[in-house]
Amino acid sequence: MKRFALAVAATFALATPLAAAPGDMNVATFLAKADALRAKGPAALFSSDYKLLKSEGEAAGQAYRARLNAERAAGKPSSCPPKGTRVNSDKLIAHLRTYPEPVRPRVSMKQAIGDYFARTYPCR
Repeated sequence: MKRFALAVAATFALATPLAAAPGDMNVATFLAKADALRAKGPAALFSSDYKLLKSEGEAAGQAYRARLNAERAAGKPSSCPPKGTRVNSDKLIAHLRTYPEPVRPRVSMKQAIGDYFARTYPCR
């Protein structure tokens, strides 16, 4: 019985990173997938990674909007983007590349989006 319980625990421990919530992908993985898609050219639109990266970006953006709304309600917003602001993918990729390579695996896309908005649209 202990062996079975240990096997089940090990299975869940290994499966947890695969079941990470959208927006939790790290910057290193996002950039690696984005670079691979860019190399595919127009065929990238048919790749499952295209949908994955789009989903990651959207989830990170939604999480940041929720965080920013809470910050505004508390009177301390981390950024002040104009209403209706959309993220330019080329500018976002350029921002992601500003993280030093050793740090990229530790930075989630949610954090990176927050950093992007704080840097691009600081409150004055």
